[in-house]
Amino acid sequence: MAGVFSSAWFYWAIGIAFGLPLGLVILTEWQHALQRKHSALLRPVTILRNYLFPLAALLLLMLEANQIPAHATSVRVVGTLVAFVVLVLMLSGVNAALFQSAPDGSWRKRMPSIFLDVSRFVLIAVGVALIFAYIWGANVKGLFTALGITSIVVGLTLQNSVGQIISGLLMLFEQPFQIGDWIETPQAKGRVVEVNWRAIHLETGTGLQITPNSVLASASFTNLSRPDGKHVVEVMTVFAHDDPPDRVCAMLTRAASELPLCDPNRSPSTVPFGGMQYKTKIPLKSPGEDGKAKAMFLRWIWYSARRDGLHLDEAEDTFSSPELVEAGISKVVGPTFRLSHDEHQELIEHAKIELYGDGERIQRAGEVPGGMMFVLSGTVQMTANLEDGSEVVAWTQDEGSFMGQSTLTRQRVLGTAYAVGEVAVIYVEREMIADLVQRNPLLLQELGRTIDERRAHVLRAIDQATDTDID
Repeated sequence: MAGVFSSAWFYWAIGIAFGLPLGLVILTEWQHALQRKHSALLRPVTILRNYLFPLAALLLLMLEANQIPAHATSVRVVGTLVAFVVLVLMLSGVNAALFQSAPDGSWRKRMPSIFLDVSRFVLIAVGVALIFAYIWGANVKGLFTALGITSIVVGLTLQNSVGQIISGLLMLFEQPFQIGDWIETPQAKGRVVEVNWRAIHLETGTGLQITPNSVLASASFTNLSRPDGKHVVEVMTVFAHDDPPDRVCAMLTRAASELPLCDPNRSPSTVPFGGMQYKTKIPLKSPGEDGKAKAMFLRWIWYSARRDGLHLDEAEDTFSSPELVEAGISKVVGPTFRLSHDEHQELIEHAKIELYGDGERIQRAGEVPGGMMFVLSGTVQMTANLEDGSEVVAWTQDEGSFMGQSTLTRQRVLGTAYAVGEVAVIYVEREMIADLVQRNPLLLQELGRTIDERRAHVLRAIDQATDTDID
């Protein structure tokens, strides 16, 4: 019995028997603490707890407790596993400490993944070679010599291709763009969806554009997403010589600010560009909205220019002739106001036909209408504004209905009106409406009742939307 206590293997066995569970408990607590903090060191600690610590205990148990010779195959196998896990742990620890926890904007954060992958592969190859050389006694000098000669031959043979790859990798190291950025190259314009060692993939409107990194490294391109919040789309338009430039600029700027894609934190602007041309700059949240915003803007100013008496592309307005106005009054205004023949003829001089494109705002909440509008064709959607700035649909109006009746009481409207599809309306000035109402007191009572009903509609829609949000 005394011989057992005097043997070295006994103390190794006791130390491993108590040290392994204790170490696992300590590493487990450390692992849970890192997991709660979402630390980048979680993976290295997990490798240490699950693989390296048990394998190291097994290796010590075989060498010291069981006294197995170091050159035995079983010991070499376990030693190889321990050495390989140590190599993986070192790579994982360096990656977590230097790159995963790197602050934004630092060179460590800008390091392309391809460089890390290549470096990791080289280190693993060297580590495996050293493991086989020192544990298994393999001669790896010849292997390294052959690899060196082969790399020289391959480099001389493919020097142009390798040079392009290196130039592309250097460009990736600089990182002039990131995944999700919009860039414009001589070949295409699109959003970066993938970057690898050979090329970048751009998602364009016509498909996936594959552009080699070497092409971008040797040419200039534009990153439309940087700096953040500075992207604008420029639209050129042409108006007639006789159109006042200030009125044209005001109309174009107003139409641009009404676009739902316009950045609400920035304001559009318009300047004369000479030769009847005007340039409008529309701030957008994303370069991906360029095409849609430009198409909507050009469609809306076609209608807006004609309503303001301007001549987009030097075109003349032909849809508000006296004959068409007279037909529209007979269709929707006359039956509503019960006009006599003389009143009908008198009203023609104080009315006009206006067209609105799909989605255009016809009436804004909070404004005092300058006159009344009678819907000739199309559908108008009335919305109510909520406290958080969003809108909820209150009701819709079709052909024969009217809006802007609060122009007589000079009250601000509660709801906003939008065109659903193309909408044509008869617009009648406030003074003429007031004159007609004075001649017909019953009509004033009906308009007052309509005002109260529509205000009740708006308030009811707001209450219902609020109750829905609470639920």
